[in-house]
Amino acid sequence: MQLLLPEGEELAAVDLGSNSFHLVVARYENGQLQVIDRLREAVRLAAGLGEDGSLSNDKRRQALACLAQFGQRIAHLPDDRVWAVGTNTVRKLKSPRAFLIAAETALGHPIEIVSGREEARLIYLGVAHGIPESRKRRLVVDIGGGSTEFIIGEGFAALERESLQMGCVASTLKYFPGGEITRKRYDDARAAIALELQQFATDYKARGWKECWGSSGTVKAIGDIAHKLGEKDGYISRAVLDEIRDGLIKAGHIDAIKLPGLSDERRTVIAGGAVILHAVIETLGIKTMQACETAMREGLLWDMVGRAEHSDPREATIHALCQRYSVDEAHAERVERSALTMFDAVAAAWKLDETHRTWLHFAARVHELGLAIAHSQHHQHAAYILANSDLAGFTRLEQQVLAAVVRGHRRGIPVKELKSIPARAATAAQRLMVLLRLAALLHRSRVDERVPKLAIEGDEDSLRLSLPERWLQSHPLTQTDLEQERDYLAAIDFKLVVRTV
Repeated sequence: MQLLLPEGEELAAVDLGSNSFHLVVARYENGQLQVIDRLREAVRLAAGLGEDGSLSNDKRRQALACLAQFGQRIAHLPDDRVWAVGTNTVRKLKSPRAFLIAAETALGHPIEIVSGREEARLIYLGVAHGIPESRKRRLVVDIGGGSTEFIIGEGFAALERESLQMGCVASTLKYFPGGEITRKRYDDARAAIALELQQFATDYKARGWKECWGSSGTVKAIGDIAHKLGEKDGYISRAVLDEIRDGLIKAGHIDAIKLPGLSDERRTVIAGGAVILHAVIETLGIKTMQACETAMREGLLWDMVGRAEHSDPREATIHALCQRYSVDEAHAERVERSALTMFDAVAAAWKLDETHRTWLHFAARVHELGLAIAHSQHHQHAAYILANSDLAGFTRLEQQVLAAVVRGHRRGIPVKELKSIPARAATAAQRLMVLLRLAALLHRSRVDERVPKLAIEGDEDSLRLSLPERWLQSHPLTQTDLEQERDYLAAIDFKLVVRTV
């Protein structure tokens, strides 16, 4: 396969974690990623999250200052070589867009929000590239600052993905208020976490695994403690966690914790992380766990490589949706072909790029999946599915754009949905919707009839479409639809001009 990434190309991943912010810069060489720089800061964003979803001013300032430093390091990279994501705490903000606008300005690159399960997929991809190759089924556990992800996978493929709202920062604050650690508090916390795990523990144990790996700071810190306690290669077991629990209770307070190999920085959140891992190992029946050096940021890098090599996980997701909802794929291909032909004609004038072309490709493939529910309002059914399903490989912004474009492919224009899309993608989403509407309209008869060659020109807020007069006269329904389309598009101050040649 010919690679689209040239040798020596630099990629960067930014992880706005609930505990730490990470930047990893890597160079692509000989089909591998060579890390050339890492930056990390313990921002502890989750500690500034209020119950109402607000973010404290000091944490906001600290986050933006950190991102400004990251931004200086990757200022030379184009946006398509940088992938920055926000995770649990950013997801829980009352107004994530307000924070992200400032954060993107500080970083100098777009920042996406990923769902918990998508975070799990990326974590597994990063871990799978950081451990020895094996055909054995693996369980990966990643304890972050605000959430914990659980993945069963084989090779580089994640088979099961779960994400729970518990992390080392959040759990330390919740279960050990004031920093006080007692046996009762520890046992109560472990019981509460074990109860949360029950929702998928039975299914996971039925799936089974041969190896267990842990990633991110909590597991690595506990692995270091295990090594200092005499465990070979830092293997983590229930016995190790019992010993750590006893050390925490003996200390009595977070400030007094003294565990071998524990850094001062990690000391403030180790109690919450340890009790989560203790409950996980007991509930899932894990005998031993190894710590892995890689995590989600490496997964982001490898996902970028995969997309550049035409191994895009989103393609598999779209295909699965088409199969699940029995989409008429032959008709979808016809609509897609016309939509992309028009896209290529207006892309330069409308300042649309390859990312937008991919979005239109996906939207055309699934624009009719709502028919599996009902013909009436099927565009609304499809939009709901796309906005609310767990779509592997897609960010929240991408799902939002996809849902809005599909929602607007017929009948009235979804003005409210378009206005809710972040500014950097809103104009593109509107224009993709116009192209999909026209493509669907031209193929309304649903027969394998070739649409005549289109002459199409685009300006700022208008589109000129030229069709053969004889063909248009022989398609009166299409002619009527195009006349009505002018009225629909006027709702968003968009002008459609249809000419005959």
